[in-house]
Amino acid sequence: MTFSISRRNILRASANGFGAVAAEWLLQRQAFAAKPPHFAPKAKSVIFLFMVGAPSSMDTFDPKPSLKKYEGQPLPASFGKVGGQFTDGSNPLLASPWEFQRYGQSGIPVSSLYPHLAQCVDDICFVRSFYTESVVHAPAMYQVHTGRILMGWPSMGSWVTYGLGSETDNLPAYVVMPQPEGTPEGGTPCWGSGFLPAVHQGTLLRSGASPILNLKPPAGVTPEKQRRTLDLLQQMNAMDATPQDQEMAARIASYELAFKMQTSAPEAVDISKEPEHIRKMYGIDQKRTVDFGMRCLLARRMVERGVRFVQLYSGGGPVSMQWDAHSHLKANHEKMCGLTDQPVAALLQDLKQRGLLDTTLVIWGSEFGRLPTSESGNGRDHNPHGYTMWFAGGGVKGGRIIGETDEFGLRGVGQRYHMRDFHATILELLGMDQNRLWYLHNGRHEKLTDFGGTAIKEVFT
Repeated sequence: MTFSISRRNILRASANGFGAVAAEWLLQRQAFAAKPPHFAPKAKSVIFLFMVGAPSSMDTFDPKPSLKKYEGQPLPASFGKVGGQFTDGSNPLLASPWEFQRYGQSGIPVSSLYPHLAQCVDDICFVRSFYTESVVHAPAMYQVHTGRILMGWPSMGSWVTYGLGSETDNLPAYVVMPQPEGTPEGGTPCWGSGFLPAVHQGTLLRSGASPILNLKPPAGVTPEKQRRTLDLLQQMNAMDATPQDQEMAARIASYELAFKMQTSAPEAVDISKEPEHIRKMYGIDQKRTVDFGMRCLLARRMVERGVRFVQLYSGGGPVSMQWDAHSHLKANHEKMCGLTDQPVAALLQDLKQRGLLDTTLVIWGSEFGRLPTSESGNGRDHNPHGYTMWFAGGGVKGGRIIGETDEFGLRGVGQRYHMRDFHATILELLGMDQNRLWYLHNGRHEKLTDFGGTAIKEVFT
């Protein structure tokens, strides 16, 4: 039998009840602590750069000369009639409006959309044949983030922090930085903890002078007074909970973390002491790149201070601030690449010059790609059948291309890679066995990779 004790009667509560909840809270706190991996890791932290709305692979990293040769003609009948969310498959082929050149010692082709990132290709492994199973944004985003097309499952960052914990006691283990204009269509389930303990959900950081809301204590409140207030609040919370109440224990743990963050987080998000040449490298001195550049720089500062997983979004909110180029592909991609190209290249270069790229896995990707056929005459519809994502750092072998799509970039051919393979690869780089990272939920041992993926060994061997 369980019962609730009113806060009015807190002083008459038994110490035993509080001790039981305190024990549960201590277990929750242990979730933050660093845990040993299953085997020697190549990476210890992750920065996931997610391009909301889906860039076009054949216009960025997967050139298709046949599109120019056959532009205006229908897709050959041998490919079948393949439509997107808004097209029926009868639209003509559309050539890329950008030129490709080969860069680096590896000679990897990159579109003129990415003049800065092109200088980093020898550190990047491009995988061209990923696929998802939905042509709709939100379900495809859920699959990339959680492994399932339905909401409610733990996000990749939550699984990683559940498995490895954090190397810092004063900052969140899992940080999320959305586009200031709004979140992606998938919303908060993209960084939610699902059925995992709530301490493993992502913590939002905003752009601007106050990246973390309500962090600064009210005027006149000393740390000592706040500590006493927090202690009383924690006791009252504990008295209203049962020992098995993980949500309450997680809330208590989050209050403790927030108190510690009041000292550590202001320094972590303060870039004023960064050298001018570093701020300039990220494009913080330019109106076009200041926002994404600021967030990329914060991502570096987070992993530098022990944060385990950083999720950074380009795009969100109105369609005008997404990569979702159903029309005016040229204007859309030139805008979105212009906002992100220099900051992403700076992030890779900065991590490398500090010796952090060796242990930080950087991932660039989206929910799907775009069709080789036209929509509205100058745009492209959604294409989940074959698209490019890339990896860098954290044990990744750069200067490589893995997988391929057909001559028009419609489907992956040969070896195709599912999101289970994507997640298995990330876990392996972090030193985790996908089959040993599980959580008992509704009588089933649930895993990020469900019934299993295959790590893409060519990415790191």
